[in-house]
Order: sequence, then structure tokens, then C-alpha cells
Amino acid sequence: RTLLVGDEPRDIVFAGADRAFITTAHRGQHRTHTSIAAVPGAGDPQLTTAGVDRADVWVFDASALADDPALGGTPVKIIELFGDTPRALAATPDGNTVYAAVFHSGNQTAVVNESTVCNGFDSTPCNGDGITSPNGLPGGQLPGGNPGPAMSVHNDPAPEVGLIVKYDEASGEWRDELDRNWSNGIRFDLPDLDVFAIDAETLAMTDSFPHVGTVLFNMAVNPVDGTVYVSNTDSINEVRFEGPGGGGSTVQGHLAEARIALIDGNGVVSSRHLNKHIDYNIAPAPAGTKQHSLATPLDMVISSDGTTLYVAAFGSGKVGVFDTSTLADDTFDPAAQSAQYLTTTGGGPAGLALDESRNRMYVLTRFDNAISMIDLVSGSETGHYPMNDPEPIFVKNGRPFLYDAQLTSSNGEASCASCHIFADFDSLPWDLGDPDGEVIQNPLEINLETLVVSFDQASPNINGTGNIDDLHPMKGPMTTQTLRGMVNSGAMHWRGDRSVGVFGTSATDSVLSFINFNVAFPGLVGNDAPLSNNDIRSFADFALTIALPPNPVRALDNSLTASQQAGRDLYFGPRRMDGLPIDLTNDPNGDGFTCEGCHVLDASQGFFGTGRHASFENEEQVAKVPHLRNMYQKVGMFGMPDNSFFNAGDNGHKGAQVRGTGYLHDGGTDTLIRFFQATVFNFTSTPFGDTGFLSLQQRLDMEQFMLAFDNDLAPIVGQQITVDGVNSPVDVDGRIDLLLQRANTAFTSKILGGVVTEADIAVKGVVNGELRGWQRLADGTFRSDRAAEAPISAAALRALANPAGQVLTYTAVVPGYGYSIGIDRDNDGILDGDDVCPTVSNADQADSDADGIGDACDNCTLVDNGDQRDSNGDGYGSLCDADLDNDGDIDFFDVSL
Repeated sequence: RTLLVGDEPRDIVFAGADRAFITTAHRGQHRTHTSIAAVPGAGDPQLTTAGVDRADVWVFDASALADDPALGGTPVKIIELFGDTPRALAATPDGNTVYAAVFHSGNQTAVVNESTVCNGFDSTPCNGDGITSPNGLPGGQLPGGNPGPAMSVHNDPAPEVGLIVKYDEASGEWRDELDRNWSNGIRFDLPDLDVFAIDAETLAMTDSFPHVGTVLFNMAVNPVDGTVYVSNTDSINEVRFEGPGGGGSTVQGHLAEARIALIDGNGVVSSRHLNKHIDYNIAPAPAGTKQHSLATPLDMVISSDGTTLYVAAFGSGKVGVFDTSTLADDTFDPAAQSAQYLTTTGGGPAGLALDESRNRMYVLTRFDNAISMIDLVSGSETGHYPMNDPEPIFVKNGRPFLYDAQLTSSNGEASCASCHIFADFDSLPWDLGDPDGEVIQNPLEINLETLVVSFDQASPNINGTGNIDDLHPMKGPMTTQTLRGMVNSGAMHWRGDRSVGVFGTSATDSVLSFINFNVAFPGLVGNDAPLSNNDIRSFADFALTIALPPNPVRALDNSLTASQQAGRDLYFGPRRMDGLPIDLTNDPNGDGFTCEGCHVLDASQGFFGTGRHASFENEEQVAKVPHLRNMYQKVGMFGMPDNSFFNAGDNGHKGAQVRGTGYLHDGGTDTLIRFFQATVFNFTSTPFGDTGFLSLQQRLDMEQFMLAFDNDLAPIVGQQITVDGVNSPVDVDGRIDLLLQRANTAFTSKILGGVVTEADIAVKGVVNGELRGWQRLADGTFRSDRAAEAPISAAALRALANPAGQVLTYTAVVPGYGYSIGIDRDNDGILDGDDVCPTVSNADQADSDADGIGDACDNCTLVDNGDQRDSNGDGYGSLCDADLDNDGDIDFFDVSL
């Protein structure tokens, strides 16, 4: 079966009475499918409703799937937990309890919107909107302006910006770095529930555990005492500024601490910093510091006696080894402990498997897509076995510069991936301005720049300096942006800052803008120096190939609902959404834009909201017009005060929410519907026509379109269905037909080469006891993985699954990849079905032990020839390591046989 679940499934465990538990985001096309309408928890994800549980765990009865007629299997329940998208799962040894952890769980930080912060840079209180939040100052009062400094070291006045605040548990107040009470500036609560306990039989949540960490990766349960271990990082985003710290603080080299949290049998949460040897006050870190460090802790395994915990340090090329008793009492010394750490070749250890009977550890190394075998007695790597790897060499060469803290920081803990989690964002705001920096000139074209300058429509202190073309180094809070989908967007950062740098200036060159980030390695990540020119270019070559996933809100057939379509029609005009009742630009439509006039949507150019321009929208800084492809990921913050920028909306306290950031550059705007109530979008009658939204319904329609926004990949990409001769789910043929239909539908995507189709179709299966594969051709027929076989029709292929024991799985894959995924996994020109005994001289990658003999023929190779199939360590391959006549001679060498 292929089980259809919610968006972004991340982990799976089996517990209870043969039940499968799967974590997913609280969205996805299958969530509302009619076949699961009666399932508890299924249905509308309520993306625009406050206070909703947004961490889903799908539960299936594995023993009941064989006769289940539902298209993607019928879950017993979709458990909804109060968090924003889960990742890790773990089950107790008895299978009675399952633990689920929120991925971006946050750390109770949020942003007071710039328009809410009092003007100036002192602690002179001001009146808010008159609403007093729980534990807020009387009368809705706000405690003052930005903490400053008011100028850079070069005496350039800083712009008015928002403010990061953190919830203080003791007082129940939202406080800034000056310990001022900003509770009236935040209209929601963040309970910060991170890990949940679920009864595997009743499927009820039985407990929750707060404050485990900021970003939670993996979990493991001690088989002896039941302690739950959670690998995580804890972000320091409440501290401001990068650089040397001239403004009084800096996060240079101290972005997020690598930790393991322990939840004991009494539910007490304790956190252990894995790198407590680091002195963050010394930057760069002294020589030798990084050799003791572990970065980005991921997978964990525990010995059967519960005394030893192993953790894969993805950003260090190491596996940490800890005595669980020293973790419990926090007595471990990283400087001494590091001598026991296990080192792998290949880099990026991500997954662990413990084989205690042979004193072995198997480690998945993601940087080179291989498996290391480690002897736990000697602590040395005894084998390193590449898996089939279709990734181009520039991807493997560039990936370490995102994750490897040994390469990119002096203390061995910080990396770009400390904030850009798996090349995405971390759902946090950061104030990474630099008071020691210099003002630079913005080369981006600014919409209506002449009008703004001529009529002084902007604040006289625009960008702090009053110059609309300035980019001040003290930019205020900004949320981490995704590294996905950058290639066609030109200048990077929320303001397009990296359009200017040591490698040159360009508003349109994505490569140049990316390599200009090189200054962040010493200034932010805390490395001794920038990367070499070759290394930063390798990083760019990798990073600019990363794409955003298909939109999980849009229908699989790429259609829009009536509301989404109405929003799209409004987006493209001709009605302008903002504008002024004057005409200085000689535009017959007046001075203003449709939504698409600023947020250009042109798939042929790779523009999905950004046209590489900047814009002034009554804010204190000019910002680059951003892309709009991941709006659905930012759902979950509800509640904010009224202010002059919006002057509309429901401004009351909204209670508990799952996220502390929302929309706009600083994440301080809670919802899309509030953004569409900004004063710049209000109805205005001008001599050149009316502008702005006419009704709340128009705003709601636009919100729906934003959540289903166009993307580089069609919604069908990644969808899959399995059919066999026994189980015939209802409408399985209809789903196959949908995949084939979308594979025949034109689609435009610059990253895919222009006009393509929505997907390629690859089919893998078992026919007549053999593993087989097919690729859909342009004429609708299917080519098999054997060159001598003629293509067959879609109906003939489908018929191959009819006899019992035969199975086919259809997958809609990225256009251009049907050949490699379907019929030639190593792209060597020899189809998989003909590639029976590949050799290295044939450039085949299916040679796991690199001994020159293809895996399919490498059954009896001696260990000294590098073969890994020696399960008992006696020197002979497992498939030939038998003594059928019990005469003491291994059969392969037994002349009597």
C-alpha cells in the first residue's frame, strides 16, 4: 500500500496493537478527501482560524490495511496536537506510549510590530490602542521606544524598527532586553508545548512537556528507565546584532546551542548543552575548541542496558557517545568526552543503527549518501559503503557549507543551518543588524521612487537617514527566510542587502548576491575568516538548485476553488490595489499598482511574487518585494494590537497560539487578512479610477489565493499510489488516471527548463517475482527497464498488477526525472533490467563495496576484497557462508558439494 497522509510526513513508529503513527503538517490535499471524511481529526485544516492544533499524527491499523477499500488507507484517527508541524516520534519498549515532538517549537519569542513600538530610542512610555493584555501595563500603555543605539558608530541615524520580546514565565509578561513589559504589544500566549505523550491504544494525549528546545530533531526512549531524550537546538534570537558587538551585544558564533533534553519519569524536563566547553565571549574561538564540539544533533540510539546514548552530530562528522548517568546529572565534560566520539568519513551523519551483538554501529552519512560501519570496541570505522547516488557532484560538494560547523565556524557549533533549518527557515525573528556596519546604497529599482522623493510621501526618516536609496546596517527584526527557490529572485535578504558586497553589485544576479553572503561567515557564524572564493561558489552552486516543495493547499489537478480564483482575478487586476489620487509618473492609470504589478507572477521568468524590485509601503524602511510561495507555512500566529499601519482588524487578546511570528519582514503581522487591511490597500476614489479592496469578501478571496499560490512545481509532483492483484481501493484507477492526465498537461517552470508538463510518471513494481520499472513516454506509452522490450500502453501496464502477488506503484516525479527514477537509477545508459552485473569500468554506481564487481554478482566476495556482506565476521560473504551438510566445511570451498 501507499498510505496517503498529510503534508510533509517526517517520521513513523509502530506501537500498540500493530498501529503505525506518522507525523505530518496540519494541511495537505488528502486531509479533506471524501474517503476519510468520517475519520476523527480529518477535514478542513482551518488555516485562517485562531487557536487551532496544527501538529498532526496519523494513526493506521497496519493489520487492517489489506482489506481497506479507501484510496490511501483509512486512518484510525488523526491526532491533533497544539503545536506547529511535528517531526520526531518515539515509542516506549512496551508499545503503550508514543511521544511526538513539534519541529519548530519556538522559544516564546515574538515581535512587537514597528508601528506599535513608541517612537524614538528611549524609555518614554506612549499610549497603545487602549487595550490592556493580560499582565500588561495599565490603560494599554507601552513602555517606550527601541533600545537603540540610535546611531551607528558612523553616526548614521538608525531607522525605527520593531522589537523582539520574550515571554517571562515568572512574571507572565513579555519583556525586552531592558526588562520592560511589552505585554500590551503582544495579543496572544505561547504555551510552548514541545513534546506530547499519546496512549497508543486510546489515542488520547495523556501529557505534554513545554520548553524542551527551540528546534526539535529526534527522540529516543531509554529502554530501562523510560527517560525520553530529545535532540534539539536552542536559539538565542532574543539577543541582537551580528558583528563584533559594538551595539552592546552580538550573536556572532552563538546562534543556537546544540542540546539534548531529558524528560524523566516524573515529566521533569532537563536540558544538557553538548558544547558547554565553548566560551562565547571569545570570538573567534581559541584553537582546539571545535574538536570537542557537536553540531546539529539528529538521530539517537541507546544501548539495551540503557547506559550509553549515541547521537549523530550532523554538522560535525561525528557520533557523540555519552554515559546516560552523566547526562542525567550533567557531569560530562565535552573536552574529555570528545575522545570517545566516533568519526565517520563522508560527513553529515544523520541516521544510526546499533548492532550490539557484533559491537557495530551503522551510520548514514548524508553528505556523500553512504553508510559507515564502526567497530564499537576500537571506535574506528571499518567500512564505508556508498549507496546508489544520483546527485550531481556539485550538490555533494556544496552541501557541507550549509551544515558543517567544523568547516564554517571557529567553535564548531554554528553554521548557516543553525537558522536555515534543512535549507528552510526556523520560524523565528532575528535582529541581525550591525551597529559597526556602514550604510550602503540600494541598487534595486524602487517602485514609485520619484513620486516618494518629490512629494516626501515617505517618513522624513525613511531608512533612518532620510534617503530612500540607503540600506542602514541596523535593520531591526527580520524573520529567517527560506533558502529554497532563490535562483531567479536576484538580490537577497528582505531588503535586498546582498545586492551589494565584496563580489560586486547587481539587483538581478542571484549568484552574485549569494556569494556576497560570504561576509556572514566571520561576522555572524563566527568563522576565523570568510570562505575561499571557490568554496563560497560551491556553496552557491548547491544552494541555488534547492526548490520549494509543491503547494499542499492547491488541488492536485492544479485547479482553484471559486474563492481562490476570485482572489487570483483580483490579483491580476485591472483594478489597482494601492495608489494615490495623483499622476506624476505619466501612467494613464495613475500612480499605483495591481497586486501583480508589484508581486510579479511570471513562471517563465521564475517570478512568484518578486519582480526584483523594492517598494515603499508606508513603512520605515524600503524593502524588496518578496515572493509568495510559502505563505501557508506561516499560519499559526493570531492576535496583534491596532496600529497606524493597519488601523483595522480584531485587536483583542487571542489566547494560546502555536507560532510567535507571522507575515511581513519582521513576522510581526499575524495574518494575511490583517495585511490586506493595511491602509495602503483601503478603498480610494481617484480621477484615474478606484483603488483598493471593495469588501471584506475580496480580502478573504485574496487570502485564499495567497495560501494556494503558484509554484515552480505542480501540486501533483510527489503524489503516489499503489495497486496490486489483491487490494483494489476505491477510485485507484481514477487516481492513476489523474497522474497520467497531469503528466500530459503543459506547465511552465523556469527551473525545469521552460514549458514542460506537470510531472513525469515513474512506475516501480514486482512482476513475475522480479523488480521492474517503467517510464511514461511523451506519447503516453510506457518504456520498461529492458531495452529489448517494446513500449506498452497504459492499460497494458495497469493489467500487469492484476494477478495476486504482483504490484505496481505509480509516482508523479519532477519533470525530467522519469527516466532515472523509473528505469535507469544510475544514469549510465544501461537500463536497470539489463544492468545485471555492472562493473566499475562501466561507470555504474551500483557497486556498494567499490571492489569492481557489481552488487548483483558480488555474492561470495571475501572481506579482504571489501565486501560488506559478512554478517558473522568470519571472512566470507553471507550468501556463500553455509554448511548444508554439516561437515565443518564452508560450502563454497567444499569439494564434496
